[in-house]
Amino acid sequence: MTPAQTDSIDSLAAALQQTGYFADRRLATAVFLSLKLQRPLLLEGEPGVGKTELAKALAAALARPLIRLQCYDGLELREALYEWNYAAQLLHMRAKEGSADSAQIEREVYQERYLIHRPLLQALQTPAPGAVLLIDEVDRADEPFEAFLLEYLGEYQVSIPELGTIRASAPPVTLLTSNRTRELNDAVKRRCLYHWLDYPGRERELAIVQAQVPQARAELSQQVADFVARLRSAPFAGAFNRAPGIAESVEWAKALVALDTLTLDPEVVSDTAGILFKQREDVAALTRDFAAELLAPVEADSTPG
Repeated sequence: MTPAQTDSIDSLAAALQQTGYFADRRLATAVFLSLKLQRPLLLEGEPGVGKTELAKALAAALARPLIRLQCYDGLELREALYEWNYAAQLLHMRAKEGSADSAQIEREVYQERYLIHRPLLQALQTPAPGAVLLIDEVDRADEPFEAFLLEYLGEYQVSIPELGTIRASAPPVTLLTSNRTRELNDAVKRRCLYHWLDYPGRERELAIVQAQVPQARAELSQQVADFVARLRSAPFAGAFNRAPGIAESVEWAKALVALDTLTLDPEVVSDTAGILFKQREDVAALTRDFAAELLAPVEADSTPG
């Protein structure tokens, strides 16, 4: 696949749009600067606003492999960077028994061919033009893991005691995402460009739905974008634990098409609430009466002047 032109903010935004990702000007600028300055980009925002999807879209636009490191509580170095292939090392040691001294055997088993490469090491060793590395939900990892990331984020290198320092042959395009379940260390933030990613506005959400669900009629796509926008806005957002993300909007539109829905009505909204929400309380809150209120035309502002 040929990489798209990304030599300007506009061309980058257009390249992302070709993959189905609609970035606004500020987000496209942040990504463009990350590419130009070869700095990691930290994306924070509510779940479902498109942080992970941006990494996928960027990898597709740049025609580079996407390497993903999913973070979680208890993530260990051997799962993120490397571990030794102990079984292969043991076989080598047994084969060498009696034919070499112990020091020589030790040197032989701590060579890169006995190394199992995990995402960070894979990203560093991907040949030019390099990979796109997604360090997803870094806020779920322990604080010591953040400290471990500093060398990678600052210099695109890691240190392996038995082998020394391994530097990137081509700096990976690196995106970190955080749902802000906890505050990240300042040292991590200093090494990254930062962008807060919010829910899309109505027009951008409509464009996403139209691109992802072309089978939906124009009126239905507009209703989906309008309805989800109202769900996320005051005073309605306060009725739910979590607003629907972009992925939920797209899935909802697909479900409505599967149901041969032409226009929204309170009954179909209430019956399909489990696609928009993933918590029992939120699904129960979207009653038919509430849906009717959300679907009601917005009254024009009658304030004088």
